[in-house]
Amino acid sequence: MVAASAAILLVTGCQPGGGDAAESGSPTAGGSSGAPDSAASKPAEGGTSALPAASASPSTPGSGTGSAGDEARTCPGTGLKATAYQAAVRPEGTGIGAAVVEFANTSGHACTLQGHPTVAGAGNGSPQKNTPLTVTRTGSASPVRLAPGGKAWVKLTFVQVQGEADGYCKSGSEPVVYPTLVVGLPGSGAHQVALEDGLFAECDNKVTVTAVTAVKPS
Repeated sequence: MVAASAAILLVTGCQPGGGDAAESGSPTAGGSSGAPDSAASKPAEGGTSALPAASASPSTPGSGTGSAGDEARTCPGTGLKATAYQAAVRPEGTGIGAAVVEFANTSGHACTLQGHPTVAGAGNGSPQKNTPLTVTRTGSASPVRLAPGGKAWVKLTFVQVQGEADGYCKSGSEPVVYPTLVVGLPGSGAHQVALEDGLFAECDNKVTVTAVTAVKPS
């Protein structure tokens, strides 16, 4: 009842942003489309991470698909800043539905992100006590090269909470609310992120993710 009630607040509530979490289990880059992945996410010290893509916005200057001659190293977690916000295109319901995670290269060097993220629900300031979500990957993974200040994205789509007030899950399970998520990418650590405009409310502890992209998802 409490968790479900919180689901209504997530659309309007403000949540302070979480710091970078330690490294979590990362999926193998270029996973097959539609393949569920429930790998656990164990944050490691100094980790950070990255995420996927989707719609059709122009690429940000300083980012782009890597080429065969691109020797930029994989972005370290410590050289990335992650932020999250609600996606404009999301399933109908009273939960978050979908979120976009943005990764900015804060280092002074070009680097590369690639792959599908792992995702775990976490309490505020408690990345070690997280709940790994079952991940379904969509799209193929290609290297995304980030110049200093460049950005890349991933989109997370959840099983939406339905109804008003307390809300409910179509599966019959109870809606769950997470203040933050721990998102990890292969070779780039894990990041703990909070929404700028609410909390993460979802059903069934499942999420569909895109691969890292240089095109900002909607």
